Amino acid sequence: MSKQIVGVDEVGRGCLAGPVVAAAVILPEEHADWIDEIRDSKKLSEKKRERLAALIQEHCTWSIRESSVAEVDKQNILRASLQAMFRAVHSVCTQNTEVELVLVDGTHKIPKCPLPQETVKGGDDIHKCIGAASIIAKVHRDNYMKGMDTLYPEYGFAQHKGYGTEQHRQAIMEHGITPLHRKTFKGVTEYVQS
Repeated sequence: MSKQIVGVDEVGRGCLAGPVVAAAVILPEEHADWIDEIRDSKKLSEKKRERLAALIQEHCTWSIRESSVAEVDKQNILRASLQAMFRAVHSVCTQNTEVELVLVDGTHKIPKCPLPQETVKGGDDIHKCIGAASIIAKVHRDNYMKGMDTLYPEYGFAQHKGYGTEQHRQAIMEHGITPLHRKTFKGVTEYVQS
């Protein structure tokens, strides 16, 4: 059996609303043509992301985990992101005990992770396993925010997915904040009622 490598990435760090979502992926040992299409999820169309996410979830060992809005506000976004990554890697490693290396997108290693780690800046475009993690994390989070759009239609979550667009900032000014909003983030904290 070849060396098992886990790729891990997160999405939603810069959002004003919603959880931060991390995914960890081990690619299949046998190469498939669709793997060549994997890259940074932000560089793929929504349709292609969703098609690849389905293939990744069918053929790979994977896990998706979150850190909640409350965790983001309590710990800060970096710690919450790393905690979600830790949860995703831990879950994948319970499915595959042969893991030898964790490739982490970005510049921060995951605290308390017992496995060897390498950080890779822009890793979602360099390593297919990190790119796969970025794709399934983004599709999961986007679908969650689309679901929240039905609860809070005036905020436009289906369009901006919680990022600080002009439309979103205007909705916060007009309607106040929801339980989905990160109260410690600039653009939200000004509207928190004390």
